[in-house]
Amino acid sequence: MMRKLIFGMNVTLDGYIAATGDDIGWSGGEGPDSSLSAELFQWWYDQMRASELSLYGRKLWETMSSHWPTGDQLPNATPAEIEFARLWRDMPKVVFSSTIDKVDWNTRLVTGDAVAEIARLRAEDGGPMDIGGATLAGAAMRAGLIDEYALVTVPVLVGGGTPFFTALDSWVNLKLVETRTFPGGVVLTRYERRR
Repeated sequence: MMRKLIFGMNVTLDGYIAATGDDIGWSGGEGPDSSLSAELFQWWYDQMRASELSLYGRKLWETMSSHWPTGDQLPNATPAEIEFARLWRDMPKVVFSSTIDKVDWNTRLVTGDAVAEIARLRAEDGGPMDIGGATLAGAAMRAGLIDEYALVTVPVLVGGGTPFFTALDSWVNLKLVETRTFPGGVVLTRYERRR
């Protein structure tokens, strides 16, 4: 049985995972301090805990690895952030990049053909894998490797930047499997690819 590959990220109402200049300041969710609601943070934690392997593109890897390896040691870290940081460090990860030469924290680096390696990993027995990063997920999308999409839509318009969805060669038919509203008007929609 094949592993399931899930692409999920916070996304603006107009479809971007980062605003122009790779700005993700809008993605925190509710409130003037841009912090995620506790409920939404818990949802992301549960998604990571349910995954057996995380696949990262270079930019997302750099963002995550700049904070989470020591996120549990920050003086203002909440209990949820401490748990998330520890889970993130221990989680098996694969980073796809031709420009990074070293990774750490239970991570393996792939510098070759990302699509071939993702297809190989997906064909293995095992639990779900999550994929993040626009370029990497876009390549997997075009290759027909993504089984589920999870969009956590934040009610903000940024007008441009890095889109969640990439240009495709053909349609992908999806089936809605879950909707959920979080505090601050953040809406989760999960879709599975129809086979």
